[in-house]
Amino acid sequence: MNYTEEQTQKLVEEYKANPSMLTVEELAIAYGKSPKSIIGKLSREGVYERAIYKNKSGDLPITKAEIVSNIAENLGLEIENLPGLEKAPKATLKALELATGAQKVHEYQGI
Repeated sequence: MNYTEEQTQKLVEEYKANPSMLTVEELAIAYGKSPKSIIGKLSREGVYERAIYKNKSGDLPITKAEIVSNIAENLGLEIENLPGLEKAPKATLKALELATGAQKVHEYQGI
């Protein structure tokens, strides 16, 4: 048995109070365990929240294929009618997505 009931209760309480990787690292040091061990225990207790990956700009990642799909939808086309578009630079695709979706944004805002 790696953790006593008392240790488990304290781990859960401390993690719930501040659910972050920093807390996991502090708990690992305090209990002489590895961060993976702490994460495993918190996961088994049903309280561990996995960090959500974000890209350098702080946005949720989106693939080029998803952007091309959005562009096709904004234009009222089937994605098959835009072959090769996914090979364009991501910044270009995002600009095109914004430009083609602008009409929908204006319609939604009542402009």
